[in-house]
Amino acid sequence: MKHLGSTTAALMVPIAFAVGCQPAADAAARGGNGQPMLASLADTIAHGRAVIINHGCGDCHGGGDNPAAPTFLIGYRDKTDDSLFMLFKIPTPGGIFWTRPRNLTPDNETGLGRFSERQIYNALKFGLRPGETPDVEITSMTPGQGNFPENPKYLAPPMPWPAWRHMPDTDLWAIAAYLKRGLKPQRNKVMDSDGPPDFWAGLYNGLLQVGASATTPAFPTDREVAPPAKP
Repeated sequence: MKHLGSTTAALMVPIAFAVGCQPAADAAARGGNGQPMLASLADTIAHGRAVIINHGCGDCHGGGDNPAAPTFLIGYRDKTDDSLFMLFKIPTPGGIFWTRPRNLTPDNETGLGRFSERQIYNALKFGLRPGETPDVEITSMTPGQGNFPENPKYLAPPMPWPAWRHMPDTDLWAIAAYLKRGLKPQRNKVMDSDGPPDFWAGLYNGLLQVGASATTPAFPTDREVAPPAKP
């Protein structure tokens, strides 16, 4: 899914910037687990699908922007052209690592099927590996507080895409709903990415400020135009 930075230019994988849908905040409701949802589950899943397509998740995870593609979101394939795979050779402060896009379909063995929607949400919001992070609501970015793991295990770079730190929760929960309920499982075992399971913890919590640690500047800044006053 789409990801980025200046030092972060080193992490750059295929970038296809696109504008995601704005959530229908007025129609938002709460799901059974308290997560933001749209007017119905069907609307939530459809919105998650649109956000995924518009944010180029398929550019890295397979299928591009075509949900009908046989490879849509099934992850890296061993027979992928070498020139494409080179785009996932990531320079880091600890050396050069190969990172492989995961299977995002709800297959129980090779995809996201064994994880809850909250675990997927926590991966998107905080960059935490769902396999090593409990199904809990996280309210802090301080390890050991507010259910944030004392020893966090992070996704391989360049996930989570830093622009997501400004996404409304409605968007992130909708993505999780689509990945769990709107896709058919596709079996595709992806090799683990190189490096330890706590990739760039300091970089994510500091330079990129993912998740709850990030704030969006108030509108308008001195580079923007204020909206006209109401009559």
